[in-house]
Amino acid sequence: MSEETPGFDEKPEVPVDGTPDEPKAADASTEEAAAPAGDASAQDVAVLAQLDQARTALGERTADLQRLQAEYQNYRRRVERDRIAVKEIAVASLLTELLPTLDDIGRAREHGELVGGFKSVAESLETAAAKMGLQQFGKEGEPFDPTIHEALMHSYAPDVTETTCVAILQPGYRIGERTIRPARVAVAEPQPGAAAKSESADGDAPSDKDADAPDKG
Repeated sequence: MSEETPGFDEKPEVPVDGTPDEPKAADASTEEAAAPAGDASAQDVAVLAQLDQARTALGERTADLQRLQAEYQNYRRRVERDRIAVKEIAVASLLTELLPTLDDIGRAREHGELVGGFKSVAESLETAAAKMGLQQFGKEGEPFDPTIHEALMHSYAPDVTETTCVAILQPGYRIGERTIRPARVAVAEPQPGAAAKSESADGDAPSDKDADAPDKG
């Protein structure tokens, strides 16, 4: 019986397609190397397009945010303006109701009747009204202004050169620049023809030069 040499009867394993593993790996590397260069540039174009879209969307959102912020600021200013206006209207309405009382206090002061406890109460009321912004106006001798004066009496006077308030029948009141009651006054105008007579008299009066000139004869 002959001795069998171990390993001679075994057949090497061969892949089904008959191609060794190493050559197949080499073919794959060759295919990847041979991939067209256009794929990379197509990917770059797609990335740039997406970046442009993102930038456009960001610009639109930023513009929306700026517009909303501007609208909010305008809303806040409008609310603050309305709040101040409502407050001024409420204060003016309250002080308007107090004006007859303030008129009584003024008349009592003019007649010397503002004494005792009534004087303290009256002064406290006037101080509180002043703190709320109430201001009294109207003086004798000031020019008549129809925007702040209401003429209840009219006369002529030789010693005025324009329509003038000669008597304050009721003082006016304002809050800031807002007049809540005009001053009720008596006004006087210059005498009709007084200016013309004055000019005529000045024109007819002889000058010193004429008075000193010798008579011609």
